Parts: sequence; C-alpha cells; structure tokens
Amino acid sequence: MKLVKSLLLGSAAGLIAVGGAQAADLPVKAKAVEYVKICSLYGAGFYYIPGTDTCIKLGGYLRAEVALGTNSVYGIANGAPAGAHNRLSNYYTARAREDLNIDTRTATEYGVVRTFFDATFSWTTAGYVGTGSATGTTAATFTTAGNTTINPTDGGTSGGSLGVYYAFIQFAGFTMGKAVSQFDAPWTNYPGNNIDSLVGGSGTVTGVNQFTYTADFGQGVTAAFSAEDATAYYQAGNLNLFGITAAGVVGGSYGSNAIGGSRSPNLVGMVRVDQAWGLFQASVAAHDNHVAYYGATETTGHPDDKWGWAVQLALSIKNIPTGAGDTINIQGVYTDGATRYNFQNLAGSSYAMYGGSGIAYQSIGFANAPDTVFVPGSNQESVKTWGFRGAYTHNWDPYWNTAIYGAYAHASFGSLAKNFLCGGGGFAGFLAVPGVTSCNPDFNIGQVGVITRWTPVKNLTFSADFNWTRLDQKYAGVIGVTPAATVAKPTAVYELKDQDSFTLLLRAQRNW
Repeated sequence: MKLVKSLLLGSAAGLIAVGGAQAADLPVKAKAVEYVKICSLYGAGFYYIPGTDTCIKLGGYLRAEVALGTNSVYGIANGAPAGAHNRLSNYYTARAREDLNIDTRTATEYGVVRTFFDATFSWTTAGYVGTGSATGTTAATFTTAGNTTINPTDGGTSGGSLGVYYAFIQFAGFTMGKAVSQFDAPWTNYPGNNIDSLVGGSGTVTGVNQFTYTADFGQGVTAAFSAEDATAYYQAGNLNLFGITAAGVVGGSYGSNAIGGSRSPNLVGMVRVDQAWGLFQASVAAHDNHVAYYGATETTGHPDDKWGWAVQLALSIKNIPTGAGDTINIQGVYTDGATRYNFQNLAGSSYAMYGGSGIAYQSIGFANAPDTVFVPGSNQESVKTWGFRGAYTHNWDPYWNTAIYGAYAHASFGSLAKNFLCGGGGFAGFLAVPGVTSCNPDFNIGQVGVITRWTPVKNLTFSADFNWTRLDQKYAGVIGVTPAATVAKPTAVYELKDQDSFTLLLRAQRNW
C-alpha cells in the first residue's frame, strides 16, 4: 500500500508540473500599447506625455559660427585682449552651440500650467591674455581666456560650457523663475541683427530670475508688474573713486567696485499693445544702488542707498509698403542710476581700445559708465544715460532678407565725478596732468551694421552680420601711462583719441 500511494502521489505531481508547463506556453493577451498622441491645444509640435494629460514640445537649434575681428563671438573688439589690437587679439573666434528647450503645458480648472526650460551647450575658441611683462630674456607669460584650453591634450572633448537661459513656471497670470525681463522689448537685443552687443536698450536674452504678474485685457493689450533679480545682469557698478589707478583708468574703470549684498529686486512695470499693425510698449524700472562701505571694514561707514530708474518706449511696425513681412523695430531709453537698462549686460559699459597715432606711441580711447560713483564721506552720485536702437528688415523673396540696424548711447557724469577726475571742487583732478588738453568723462557709443540672411530650405539659415562700433570719448591730448599687463602694452605716451571696432559674424543655424 505504501508503494502504491507513493506511485499515485508521484504521478499526480508529474501531471501538475506538466499542466503548469503547458499553461505557461499558452498565448497571453498583450497589454494595450499607449501610443503618443498629438496635442492640438497649444499649437504645432505638442504631444501628450503617455499616461498623462500634460502636453510637451521639444525644440532648439544647432549653430556654427565664426566672428572675425574680435575675441568674443557676441561682442565687439573691446577690452583685454581684443581692444589691444596686437598679437594677443584674435583674428577669429569660433563657436559651436546646441540649444535645447522643453515646453510643457497642462490644462487645469485654474487655467494652463506651463513650464519652460532652455539650455545651451557651447564650445568656443579661447584667446591669450598677458599676465606679465618681459624682463631681460624672460618672455611674458600668458593664460587662456574663454571656455576652452589652448592646445588641450584631449582635443578639447572635455571643454565647453553649459548655459541655463530660461527655467520658469507660468500659472494663473504669474511667471516664476528665469525668463526675459518684462522691461525688454520683444526683440530683446535684436531689432534686426545677430550680434549681441548693441547699446540703446535693455536685453536679458539669457533670462533673469523674476516673480511677475501679467494681466491680459484682450485685443492684444497686456500689462505686467515684476520683481526681478538685480544681482546678475543689472549692476553696472557703484564705484569708490578713491580706488582709482592709472592702469584701471585706461582699462575702462574709474575706481573700485563697492557693490554691497542684495537688498531689493528691481521693480518693473510694463504696458503693451500687440496687434496686426505692430506693437507698442512702455516700460519703467526702479533699481536700488546698495553700497558696502567706504573702506575695508564696516567701521569706515557707508553712503545711503540711492534708487535709480529707467524708462523705455518701443515700437514695431509691420505690413509696411516695401514688401511682405518687412518690419521696422525701434526703441528709446533714459536711465538715471540704472545704466544696464541702456548699456545692457552683453554690451557692457566699460571701454578700452587702442589704435594708431601720429604724435605718440599709440592712441587709446577709454570710458566707463557705472550706476553711481562716490568718495569716502559723500553720498552716491548717479550716472545718467540715454540711447536708442532700431532696424529695418526687408524681405527680397522667401529665401533672402537684409536688415540695416543702428544704435546709440550717451553717458553723462555729475560734478563729483568730473571734479575728481578733471579737477575742481577741492580735487586736484586725477587726469589733470601735463599733456591732457581736454578732460571730460562723458562719452557716446555709436553703432551701425548690416546683416543678410539666406534660408535655402525651411529652418536652415546662413547669415553674415557686419558691425561698426565707434567710441566717441571726450578726452584730448596725450598721457604717459603703464597699461595693465593683460594688453601687453609698454609704458609710453599715448594719444587720447576716439576708437573704432569692425567685426563680421558668419553663422549657420538649423532650427528644429
């Protein structure tokens, strides 16, 4: 009986095992696949994220470009070493860049929730900057400038840079995060150009942290109020004139920068009318100039905060008689203690440029427009500026267009700065030296350019942008000086003279 029982149990176990194997071999109904569906709520290019009610759109561009006559792809030949116009200055500067942006939107009972992220990955040509002067048979040493290393051992594969342009949330009329300033015109720095360094208006093309509310009144009329981070792009400098040096002056600085910690964001208001005929916008901004101390420690005291302000008007005219798609974009700005709303951060407000001379070793032009200046024991004195920029773009046909553009900016100093630099009011005058026949820190920047674009196929554009920038400074005569080592200039007599920069930006860009 025990033998029979064992045989029966063994047989049963075998049948169960066989049955299990057969069941495993039977076909099982596959789980339904969730296909990506087009989201038509927010325009072309949006798709539903599988399993959600959120729509997403990916975009960006790949850009290859070279700038001739400057050490900066986006800027003019200014400062060290580009403004030296010698063997340290690049004849060309090349860049490759990939841009990626991610746009998500979700419909809710409170309205659409939107997030937007935009980042760039760039590899840019480097340049040399002098770090010392030659002594005897010892050559000057040089270091690199830019995002890459000279002659890298790995071919530069580990070089390059990451830039986070935009990262913001929009909900119920609020914008929170890094986005274009509400003060800016819709074309930011580009009324018709590619070069980034136009003066004559605000332009946060890489975004600024902000908390904004925008009201939409319909018919293309909107208004916004914004609190925006002042520390990244809106501080042109609060200069303690007692920190001045001769090398610093000819390098484009009138003292030591004494900016204190952040106290208040910039407060911005904007009203815009955007309709079929074009666009009109009025913007105002308030900027708190907060200085640290007169000296190295807090016991030296400090000047009171001084609020600066700026106002800007912008106009775009479309459908003009010269051709389909032709546009005119213009804007004008005035600032008092808020210089970056005119000399925007990619243009800068410090200039140092060298050229030829018939009466001295070489000529030099220098200028600086901070937000405010002061000396120990004084209040802050604001720098006032005004400017404008604009462009006319004409479409020759669906494949070719040309834009003619220009910009202008003027900076004016008050009596404290002029007396300290040129003499008067109890000051001897730092620049009131033999050979200087005219002393005035006020200056103008003028810019004109032309760009032609060719788009042989959709979203692929080749362009050439030629720019001329002129520094119109108000000094005259000659000055003996030892420039900073970064320009490799000798101790010599230099003529004070207006200076020019000529650049050509060639670009190929594929949008996707």
